[in-house]
Amino acid sequence: MPSSLSETTIALVKATVPALADHGPAITRAMYARLFRDAPIRDLFNHANQGEGGSQVHALAAAILAYARNIDNLGALTPVVERIAHKHIGYHILPEHYPFVATALLDAIADVLGDAATPDILAAWGEAYWFLADVLKARELDIRTDIEARAGGWNGWRRFRVAQKTRESEVVASLVLEPADGGAVIRHRPGQYLTFRLPLPGGAQAKRNYSISCAPNDVRYRICVKREAAGQGGSRFLHDEVKIGDVLDATPPAGDFFLPDEPARPVVLLSAGVGLTPMVSMLEAIATSYPDVEAHYVHGALNSSTHAMDRHVRTLARQHGRTAVSTFYSEPGPTDAIGCSHDHEGFISVNWLERNTPFTASDFYLCGPKPFLRKLVRDLSQAGVAPDRLHYEFFGPADELLAA
Repeated sequence: MPSSLSETTIALVKATVPALADHGPAITRAMYARLFRDAPIRDLFNHANQGEGGSQVHALAAAILAYARNIDNLGALTPVVERIAHKHIGYHILPEHYPFVATALLDAIADVLGDAATPDILAAWGEAYWFLADVLKARELDIRTDIEARAGGWNGWRRFRVAQKTRESEVVASLVLEPADGGAVIRHRPGQYLTFRLPLPGGAQAKRNYSISCAPNDVRYRICVKREAAGQGGSRFLHDEVKIGDVLDATPPAGDFFLPDEPARPVVLLSAGVGLTPMVSMLEAIATSYPDVEAHYVHGALNSSTHAMDRHVRTLARQHGRTAVSTFYSEPGPTDAIGCSHDHEGFISVNWLERNTPFTASDFYLCGPKPFLRKLVRDLSQAGVAPDRLHYEFFGPADELLAA
């Protein structure tokens, strides 16, 4: 990512780092408050993340601070740019939306920093914002162009009919989705997600990402959804209201977390809870397309009441012949028994992985709740797993996880 920012702008932006470290969340909170006064702009966002303890507020504050700190070394931000670009594809963020964010951000900086936000500082941040916006818009155009050029690709929202709905556990249901127009679907990369807009009571909409849980094909997608008692109701709508034959709107598969086209090393798939969704997609792809790849599917659940898709996973492993399956229960139920419902009690640990997987040779793929990821990503890194062998997807914004 080459830099064409002026030296003056670079110096002024870096000078704001201490203020951003102290006041970043206040700035981003004020920015979102301004953006959400505009109903069409407000509807672009996933408001579950806005309400999740302010996680999106803190994630954006961390991203802005990282941008300021690396304004003279923008190559360090390439992975973040890629992740943001894919999120924008999912939420159908378009070039015409960027000016709204620019105005809200600069006004928020001015309000929160007061006299410290001099005209020169605001001008520098304006230049820095539009430089990064142009980088993002160019990358998003490339992604959209590639999607539309591939068989079954589309741009924006497309209608999908629910062809099957299956209860996978007491808390997880799967939905198989086929295009309402009868056409083909683009082959996703195993690990990617679909973004849906779901109706809520009172005429509101919810935007939600759900990982695809099947291998790439030309006909359909499958998603697996955990019913969340709290929150704004997206998962409850899919569990309680949606029936076979209903139609949902989705944007094309997106996300920078996926299995490579030709895995070059053994693969260890690590998940907890409904984080198994992208791992099942990867495992299906391995079982059907990569007979020579050694795979280890390692999953953590509370107990059998919440454990989803175990029979399907073990069937795939037997068919593949080079896949080992290991499950951990942290709170086994009264009828759960090692060797029947699960393989181990407790939590997945790096010590166990070192003993039971080709630890020094594998690529590790992780998905699950933040505490699970925060611990395992840290522990794997400290155990010597290089960054290019450590790949992860997370639920919601990656604020403190990326900082770690």
